[in-house]
Amino acid sequence: MKQKINITLDGELITKTKRYARKKGISVSALIEALLSGAVLKDEERFSQKWQGKFKLAEKDSARMQKLKERYL
Repeated sequence: MKQKINITLDGELITKTKRYARKKGISVSALIEALLSGAVLKDEERFSQKWQGKFKLAEKDSARMQKLKERYL
């Protein structure tokens, strides 16, 4: 759901932003949303990075692995 917010920016920056958005054929809102999304997602930890090194591989010859092989293979 989209929501409105108010932000305060330098007048010259607003003018340049509007010009840039018009040149790219997008709205100022879409431009700001894309830039903010990129910044936020860049800082979020990826799933693989979060869990890297947390799991141990099961031994291939363990009793558990043998039962799994019997059941699923």
